[in-house]
Amino acid sequence: MSRGDSNKGDKASGRQGGSFRKKSYARGNAPIKKNTAPKQVSDPNSIRLNKYVANSGVCSRRDADIYIAAGNVTVNGKPVTEMGYKVKLTDEVRFDGQLLNPVKREYVLLNKPKDFSTTIRDEKGKRHVSGLISSASKSKLLPVDKLDKEDTGLLLFTNDGDLTKRLKSPINGLRKIYHVILDKDLRSADLVKIQEGVVVDEKVVKVQEISFIDDAPKREVGIEIYSSRNKIVPRLFEQLGYKIVKMDRVVYGGLTKKDLPRGHWRYLTEQEIINLKMIR
Repeated sequence: MSRGDSNKGDKASGRQGGSFRKKSYARGNAPIKKNTAPKQVSDPNSIRLNKYVANSGVCSRRDADIYIAAGNVTVNGKPVTEMGYKVKLTDEVRFDGQLLNPVKREYVLLNKPKDFSTTIRDEKGKRHVSGLISSASKSKLLPVDKLDKEDTGLLLFTNDGDLTKRLKSPINGLRKIYHVILDKDLRSADLVKIQEGVVVDEKVVKVQEISFIDDAPKREVGIEIYSSRNKIVPRLFEQLGYKIVKMDRVVYGGLTKKDLPRGHWRYLTEQEIINLKMIR
């Protein structure tokens, strides 16, 4: 029998230019056995201790490992120095005696558009600013302060209650700059009055700076103020007989609208968070 006869009825091998190949179980060609072992499902109610500490805002996860190893962290009253230790969300975790909150603190800056409310939804169909940042976090983020529905500009959201409390009533005031359009031209004499201080509700309102906007009508002004009093800018102008047609907050505590279009949001940088936390 010739070699050609032996392969009769079969396709030629690959070496002969055909597609027929015999199965080979030589080393390297053995079939791969699939790992059928079931995957371990992580417990959604537990979290690594270093992540728990980092989420609380005390420090980074890397630094948390150092503090854990040094015995600074306790779980349910007992020091834990084991790396990779997992705790339950119901456990009591303390850092140097201070009770920690494992929810990651997040900070989002929105350039608010017109016709969005910052107050609690109490009207059907009312557009709320929370809808504009709904994709930013799974946590519930609340605005630090309020802007009227028709106002625009910077609005800060966070779940950091300590920072919110500090920014709402800072001892030294929080720097805010507004671009204001009035219903009529601002008289130079009234501009001077505002610079010197105007009494609103028996308290003098002092501004850091107020000036006309370059190449714009005299009814457009920029005003820098540190007061945390409610709606103090509109009330200040109303005291002198003016109404605000449009108000845009362009600076908030050192944060600006740079590269942030109207209706868009962004996360704060680590340095911006540090700067805000330094405000007292």
